[in-house]
Amino acid sequence: MAKKGDNKKNTELALVEEFQVPEVSGNLREIIEEEMDGLSLSFDRIKVPSGGGLAFEIPTEDGDSDVQKELIGIIVGHGPENVYYSSEYVGGNEPPDCVAMDGKIGIGSPGGDCSTCPFNEWGSSEDGFGKACQNRHKLFLLQDGELFPLMLTLPPTSIKNFSDFMKRNVLKGRRSHEFITKITLTKDKSKGGIEYSKCAFSIVAPLEGAKKEAARTYADSIRPMIKGFSTEQNMPVEEDFSDAEAPEEEEVF
Repeated sequence: MAKKGDNKKNTELALVEEFQVPEVSGNLREIIEEEMDGLSLSFDRIKVPSGGGLAFEIPTEDGDSDVQKELIGIIVGHGPENVYYSSEYVGGNEPPDCVAMDGKIGIGSPGGDCSTCPFNEWGSSEDGFGKACQNRHKLFLLQDGELFPLMLTLPPTSIKNFSDFMKRNVLKGRRSHEFITKITLTKDKSKGGIEYSKCAFSIVAPLEGAKKEAARTYADSIRPMIKGFSTEQNMPVEEDFSDAEAPEEEEVF
């Protein structure tokens, strides 16, 4: 009789074997730029629900959307981004006053060094608890059999979970593109009683051999394009990016 642990390991091995990582011939960025010359390029976006919802909203090929309780794929890139609105953000195509695509140097008003910006300090928001500037973190998730990753923008309340997840893996010598990740949602409540959704992260299985190398090649090829991409280029309406509450101060890793 097979043990429960053995069944889990067999499932993980099967998932790794079945997972299709696209083979990159030449420079992926150059290929995409050539094919998309004169056209608008954006990443399809995974929506984090507001109000404590426990299912992601994912775009489909026919332009509609699907609902999934978990996401499984390879994180081929990620990075911080700071976004500031001088007035309350209410969704739609309203442009921000200032954006720091690297989470360090803002472009716009006030612009400049984010580390010394008064709008990037706790207590600068209208309620006196959070930040006036929204600290986000964008993830690019490559799912099985897809050529292009989806973008998931983490709200401030989910960044610590991702930071802890990556810290555990970096300390073991793992890069984000070297394993298959599962992302789920949990419900939490702020001190003010507002329910919100938080992303939770876990490893499904590590990649090995040719698939590990293919994932590294893919991540290296698409990284320059990701670094120059802002979440504001295809921001959906009614996505929750409120701070909910100021987290405890933690050591930056």
